Amino acid sequence: MTAELALALPVLLALTTGLVWLLAVGVAQVRTVDAAREAARALARGDDAGEALALGERVAPDGVRLTVARSGERVVVRARGRVRGPGGLFGSIPGATLQAEAVAIAEEEGGGP
Repeated sequence: MTAELALALPVLLALTTGLVWLLAVGVAQVRTVDAAREAARALARGDDAGEALALGERVAPDGVRLTVARSGERVVVRARGRVRGPGGLFGSIPGATLQAEAVAIAEEEGGGP
């Protein structure tokens, strides 16, 4: 019984570490999407570009960079970054690339009813 436990414990630990890392990557991806969306929404409202990007970068995980492109009324914000692998004994697991794109249509100035 003890020998089986001694063999199974490292496998269970490795599996748990891998699943926690995948969960962390998923959360970072959601934050990346949110960052692009927040910045695009702010730019479409007419906010200052620096302030809009700062708002997006506050939401984004560390290492994610935002870029803005405009095409007519469309505002496109792209977010791209990387999450490192878990390291340590799991150093062979590569990092994951995070990327997202959000598109918003610029709102009209003074467009009330």
